[in-house]
Amino acid sequence: MTDTLAAERLTQADVERLLTNPSPRTRARTTAKIAAQFDARVLSPAERRIAEDIFRTLVKDTGILVREALAAHLKSTPDLPHDVALALAKDVDSVALPMLKFSEVLTEEDLIEIVRGREPAKQAAIAQRLTVTARVSEALVETGNEQAVARLVGNEGAALSEAVLDRVIDCYEESAAVADSLARRVNLPPAISERVVSALSERLQDYLVSKHEVSPDVASTLILQARERATMTLIEYGSSEAELDSLIEQLHRKERLTSSLLLRALCVGDLNFFERSMARLAALPLQNVRVLTHDKGMLGFEPLYLRTGLPKALYPAFRAAISLVVETDYDGGLNDRQRYVERIMQRMLTKFEDPSARIAKDDIEYLMAKLSQIAA
Repeated sequence: MTDTLAAERLTQADVERLLTNPSPRTRARTTAKIAAQFDARVLSPAERRIAEDIFRTLVKDTGILVREALAAHLKSTPDLPHDVALALAKDVDSVALPMLKFSEVLTEEDLIEIVRGREPAKQAAIAQRLTVTARVSEALVETGNEQAVARLVGNEGAALSEAVLDRVIDCYEESAAVADSLARRVNLPPAISERVVSALSERLQDYLVSKHEVSPDVASTLILQARERATMTLIEYGSSEAELDSLIEQLHRKERLTSSLLLRALCVGDLNFFERSMARLAALPLQNVRVLTHDKGMLGFEPLYLRTGLPKALYPAFRAAISLVVETDYDGGLNDRQRYVERIMQRMLTKFEDPSARIAKDDIEYLMAKLSQIAA
């Protein structure tokens, strides 16, 4: 058989030679030639039909080299007969993995069936496909295969709903590989990103206590500050109202919608997050909260604040922050946000140092400590 099958017609004799040749290596070379020309579409329609019959015979060949050659050359062929693609995808790993990674002939149902077959290498290969549908992603997450799930969440072509991502964090919270892949994934919903940050923070806290002899209280304070800074970063860049509300609901449910987080939000000028959080804590409509918050006489803000259950000692800080945030604008220059925060913090500290503020000494110390943590 020559290298130009288009010029030399494929015949039943070609099939016979492939079946009867005693050398698997020779059969593999012949297989590669036929598969390459089939993929390159240089065969006539009649020759393609003969080639397809040859492939159906070769997927049953006892020589693994033959089947490997077939899969290697046909993995990206878009018009490969489905039965051939599926037979190769269900073969041993060395044959199946190229097909599972690249073949677009395989259907969603094919892939789900193979995922549920409990073969780890095949699951991992499917997780690396150029695109992975939501249903296939869900099936992969349910396998318990940590390597496959780490590859899945690191695959930007994988469709992952927020519910599936929640499931990933629930099931693989101890997996460093999965956490690392999640942390690198772009465009995670803010609520999912916050869960990732929280999980990583807890592991870091344990590490600080166990490996560096940091006291649990100090480690907890450091991690809380880092987590709150990260949380504020999550909501800086164009989160939708639905995403923001989902994040706030999650924070509230996990008891992480804290006074220091809300004060930090005010100090960086994020009134939207602050107002929505106050609405959740006070169980009031957002519009009502906005009216009470922006009452220039501050008569409306105090009852709102007390309704939320936030620490009474921090009320002066929140009141001062709101008045300053309303009065202070970003300057539009380089590092604008950093300078904005510095201006707000300086003006708040000045307010509390003023004797006319009439704040108890203990409360001033408490406020100063909180503000110092936020400024850190």
